[in-house]
Amino acid sequence: MKKLLAGMLAAVVTSVSGSLLAAPLPKAAEPEAVGLSSQRLQRLTDAFNADVQSGKIPGAVVMIVRQGKVAYSQSFGFQDRAASSSMRPDSIFRIASMTKPITIVAALMLAEEGKLQLMDPASVYLPQLKNLQVGVEVREGSGERRLMFEPARREVTVQDLMRHTSGMTYGIFGDSLVQRAYREAGTMDDQQTNAQMIDKLAQLPLAFQPGAAFEYGMSNDVVGRIVEVRSGVDLNRFIVERIARPLGMRDTAFLLDAEQTTRLAQAQVAPGAPPLIIGYNPAKPPKWFSGGGGLLSTAEDYARFGQMLLNGGELDGVRLLSRKSVELMTSNHLPPDAGYGAFTLELGLTAPLPQYGQGYGLGVGVRQESGRSMVPGSVGDYYWGGATGPYFWVDPQEKLVAVMMLQASDIQLRTHYRSLLRNLVYQALL
Repeated sequence: MKKLLAGMLAAVVTSVSGSLLAAPLPKAAEPEAVGLSSQRLQRLTDAFNADVQSGKIPGAVVMIVRQGKVAYSQSFGFQDRAASSSMRPDSIFRIASMTKPITIVAALMLAEEGKLQLMDPASVYLPQLKNLQVGVEVREGSGERRLMFEPARREVTVQDLMRHTSGMTYGIFGDSLVQRAYREAGTMDDQQTNAQMIDKLAQLPLAFQPGAAFEYGMSNDVVGRIVEVRSGVDLNRFIVERIARPLGMRDTAFLLDAEQTTRLAQAQVAPGAPPLIIGYNPAKPPKWFSGGGGLLSTAEDYARFGQMLLNGGELDGVRLLSRKSVELMTSNHLPPDAGYGAFTLELGLTAPLPQYGQGYGLGVGVRQESGRSMVPGSVGDYYWGGATGPYFWVDPQEKLVAVMMLQASDIQLRTHYRSLLRNLVYQALL
C-alpha cells in the first residue's frame, strides 16, 4: 500500500496539469557516474571564480546535465554586485533570445494540434501581413541614402518566421534605413501588446525579400502573436500553463512576483557600477510578451527545457512535442542559396554560417559539420544564446545539456564565455 501511495503521489507531482511540485532533475552521485571528470570540471569552477574575483563578470550560474542527471551545478559571484547579494542556484535571469526556442515549441505544439501549419502564409493568421513591401536603399549622387519600395515577391510563411527568413529585422542592430524605420516606429516598446506590434510591422518594409536571406530580427515575435491568435490566450499564459508548469519550470515567465524579483540577477558594466535594466524593469513590468526575447528563467528551469528536447519532446512523463517535431525543429532549415544579413557575423559562435559548419533550424542554431566551428561539439548539436549573456546547447550524441546564465551584454564578453564554456565542458568528458 505504501508503494502504491508513493507511486500515486509521484504521478500527481509530474502530471500534465503542471504542478509546481515537480521534482528537480536527478543528481549524479558524482560526475564520473555520467562520464565526466571531477578533476577536470574543477577547471571550469576555477575559471569562473577567477573572473568574478577580477571583476570581469559579476557572477554566473552554470549547469551541466548528462545522461539525464545533473553532473555539475555551480553559482558564482554576485546576483547583484552593487547590493553585495550573492548569486544563488535559483537566481532569475533575463534570458533575451533564449526565449525564442520556447516560443517555437509553443507554436509547434499548436501545429501538432492542427491549429497552424508551417507552410501557411503568416497572413492566414495575421491578415495585416498580407501585402508587405521590401525596402531597397538607393544612394543619390550627393551620397544621401533614400528608401525605395518594391512588393514582396511572395508572402512570408510561418516557416520563414521560425527560421528568420521573413525579411523582418531588428531596429537595434544596425543603421540601415529599414532599421531606422523600425526604431522610429517603436517596434520594441515593452509597453505595447503583441497585437499592437503586428500593426506596426504591417506598416514597415522588409529588409529582404521573403526567403532570400537569414536576417536575425523580430520574426519570432510574430510567431508569438500567432500563438496568441490560435490559442486564444496571451503568450505569457500559454507558456506558463502549457510549457513551464508542466515541465516544472517554476520561475519561467514574462512577469515576476515580489518574491521572484528578489532573485533577479543584475548586469554590470564595471565593478561598482549600478545594476543595469535590460529587458525587464520590475518597477514597470512589460505589457509586451516578446516571443523573441522577453522571458525570465533560471539555469535549472532551462536545463529542464533542454532535457525535454533531448528526450524527444518529453520530460518526467509530460510530453509537449512528438519526437518528429523535435527533429524538425533541430534540423537545418536554411536554403542552400540563402543570403545572410549584415548582423549575422555579430552572432559569433551561434552564427548559422556555412563557413562555421552551422545552419539554423526553428529557433535554434544547428551544427552540421564536425569541422569548421571554432569550438568543440558534435554534429547535430543545437544551441542559442541571448544578448543579455545566457547560452545553452544540447548535444544528442553525448546526451548532454549545458546552460550558462550570465548577465553580460557586451558582445565580445558573452562570446568569450560561450567559447570558454564549450571548451571546459568537453575537456571534462571521460
